Amino acid sequence: MTMPLQHRFIETNGIRMHIAEQGQGPLVILCHGFPECWYVWRHQIEALAAAGYRVVAPDQRGYGLTDRPENIDQYHILNLTADIVGLVHALGEETATIVGHDWGAVVAWTCAVLRPDVFPALGLLSVPYFGYHWNEPQPTRAMREMAGDKEFYQLYFQEPGKAEAELEADIRKSLKMFFYAASGDALPEERWRFMFEKSETLLDTGGQPKALPAWLSEGDLEVFAKSFEISGFRGGLNWYRNFDRMWELTRSLCGAKIHQPSLFVVGALDVTMAMYYPQYEALGETMPGLRKSVVMPGVGHWIQQERPAEVNALLIEFLAGLAH
Repeated sequence: MTMPLQHRFIETNGIRMHIAEQGQGPLVILCHGFPECWYVWRHQIEALAAAGYRVVAPDQRGYGLTDRPENIDQYHILNLTADIVGLVHALGEETATIVGHDWGAVVAWTCAVLRPDVFPALGLLSVPYFGYHWNEPQPTRAMREMAGDKEFYQLYFQEPGKAEAELEADIRKSLKMFFYAASGDALPEERWRFMFEKSETLLDTGGQPKALPAWLSEGDLEVFAKSFEISGFRGGLNWYRNFDRMWELTRSLCGAKIHQPSLFVVGALDVTMAMYYPQYEALGETMPGLRKSVVMPGVGHWIQQERPAEVNALLIEFLAGLAH
């Protein structure tokens, strides 16, 4: 019989981190993205625990009940990854399979590159491995060149306080827009746009649903809303404000490939396929350990929520195959 889901706090890398935990067996860590929290993995936690794994989904730095350091520079990638390495050790383990969605995928692959001894297997959802390249310009400069006379959402996030004020004015409305407009359920004209006019606000970039998608209940939305009522959006947005710092701190990783057994899953309607298609096409070269790459038709960005049964089956198959 699987033990019930438990919540507790652990100390890692100088912060107090909230985790949701269930099951016994090999450790699997699930890293969420933006704007999410541990609850985005609600369907996976129970399924993986039932399959014989110890599953841990943290609220990452800046989110939910986890500490939210004040300074922006506390959210750079080496801190985000150290939080997870410290989590593994705080749990009394030496290794873990790490799975990440959205920004969590960036954390997951950086963990895999930096500490292959701790993370011998990797799962990425929605965002492919970018790799690190010597000829890449500073990220915010590249964004400005790409955007031209338009606004790019990651640039919109750079000014402290601007996006926070907009998103926190009505947290439920903000989350409803993101979850609906970036999903496979959105009408084509209501799908989220990562590039928009400078006269538009962030909430103008996607439609509001007349009713919530079938995969997102009012109760689910309430959990997410309460999480951001506690934390606000500043911590999560600070991750984006460290793009240039991340670029500076990871130059030694240029050319790094991921050799660990890996899985990549993305929705065909995920906006990241438009943003990062060259990186997706390069996965065979940048991730020599890639065992399976799956594109799910009709699915948007919130893949483990939109298609939980299919994602669970892929993760369990991947985890079971690690023994071979």
